[in-house]
Amino acid sequence: MQRRRDPVERASDDSIDLYDVSTWEPRSISDLLAYTIYSAISYGLRAIVLSAAIVITLALLAQPAVLIDEDPWLGAFFVLSIVPAALLAGFIWYTDITTSEPLGLLVATFVLAVLFATFAAVVNSVLGPQLRAVPLVGTILFFYLVVGPVEEGVKLLAVRVFAYRSNSFRAVVDGAVYGAVAGLGFAAIENAIYIAGTIEAAQVGTVTAATGITTVRALVGPGHVIYSAIAGYYLGLAKFNPRYAGPLIVKGLLIAAFVHATYNVTVGIVPEVIASVYPISYGLAFVGYVIVYDLAIGYYLYRKIARYRRRYREVRDDTGDPPKSELTEFEPSQR
Repeated sequence: MQRRRDPVERASDDSIDLYDVSTWEPRSISDLLAYTIYSAISYGLRAIVLSAAIVITLALLAQPAVLIDEDPWLGAFFVLSIVPAALLAGFIWYTDITTSEPLGLLVATFVLAVLFATFAAVVNSVLGPQLRAVPLVGTILFFYLVVGPVEEGVKLLAVRVFAYRSNSFRAVVDGAVYGAVAGLGFAAIENAIYIAGTIEAAQVGTVTAATGITTVRALVGPGHVIYSAIAGYYLGLAKFNPRYAGPLIVKGLLIAAFVHATYNVTVGIVPEVIASVYPISYGLAFVGYVIVYDLAIGYYLYRKIARYRRRYREVRDDTGDPPKSELTEFEPSQR
């Protein structure tokens, strides 16, 4: 998107100095001072937020770290719990018909999602007891007003603060890829916390407890990837439609938060109903419901990606060359 210009600048040629009239860059001492203060505040706030996230993350991971130190084999359960989510994120990455995303940027998005997930943990723990105390609808309100929006928000933030600003983010579908990786990072730390807490409180053998909770968390992980990939896709649309960027980001978050909260609400009810109606165990009903739900929401995401791939091929067939994205406000060096 080209920089908007004042009428004076548009009407003038390059021979006239319009500094402090309609253009500006740091020149004087006061200019440099203002620029330095702004940069210090901007980077300082980012450093504070990042430092807080690191501290909270280390605190939350202390229990899993202690368990692994006592029994290194438990580390295998933490890894196994995110294998399905990792495979799904890899599939979404594979479906990206445009250029491959840099490994460093994918890793950075994963790490940021791990760090920012801790903010969601804090918000959930603070607001959860208050909303759950509301009779009848408290838990539902908690899922729809807090868990869904907050967790999907921090995952999208992990994409927005870094990958979104990179020149490597060159297509709408890239948003789904980075969103999926953010979902994987969120699932990784959430699974570690859940598994560690369950093992610590278990009244049965460590391996038995770890096996059960790892299976459950392995089923939950792909949902995080799907939901944040949907929000990420709309973030990609926002980047290349700056006029409607705000509404597009909100739409993506609303969809992701809604399907996330709906899963949380229904997963505790539907399997019990199924098990009471059909001659199957609760465990089998639970597994079946989670898989069916993820497949349904995943199909919604897949249709969007498939439509993008189809249009991309059509444009490429017309020209013989892969289409190039237009310059955006995040590529100043190419204006």
